[in-house]
Amino acid sequence: MPPPPRDRELLQIIDANFADAARRSGTHLACRIGCTQCCHGAFAVNTLDALRLSEAMRRAEPAIAAAVKQRARAWIAEYDADFPGNTETGLLGTSEEEQASFEEFANDAPCPALDPATGRCDVYAWRPMTCRLFGPPVRSVNEDGDEGLGHCELCFTTATTEQIAASEMQVPHKIEAKLLAKAGGDRETVVAFALLR
Repeated sequence: MPPPPRDRELLQIIDANFADAARRSGTHLACRIGCTQCCHGAFAVNTLDALRLSEAMRRAEPAIAAAVKQRARAWIAEYDADFPGNTETGLLGTSEEEQASFEEFANDAPCPALDPATGRCDVYAWRPMTCRLFGPPVRSVNEDGDEGLGHCELCFTTATTEQIAASEMQVPHKIEAKLLAKAGGDRETVVAFALLR
């Protein structure tokens, strides 16, 4: 199943917002090809991300798709024994214990989409939302309800609080939530499983 038609609109908004935040960030935004710190460690991807990654495998050049799938299978073989969810479906567990376990799961593992030889993402055009948001300051709310601006630790190292706030990236959460509802709700997985769907 491909992503919903309006997913392309969501991505256009996100990419435009990222470009705007990058412009306002100036030299404080250190993101570049080959900087792969954010490409290590497992993270949850939502249903839209999974549909997008599956689409990437259908559209990618056969040699690239084969290499990505090989890395995804190797990733699963290495980490599935500790996967806090269902290894048959690839869905993350929802219990408190499983969610707590995921916090410490595969924290140093390289993403299967990362080409280790070039430091490039082989599915960049279809990358998950987390990847599209990483780098510039993004507003979030923690478990205690406290709000703050988070950004890549390699970025904004010499920026003032005001410069960070002035570089905030806007995220269209409502559009994403509507698209997730149309896609059948949010069933989280990780990149490796999504690439092999």
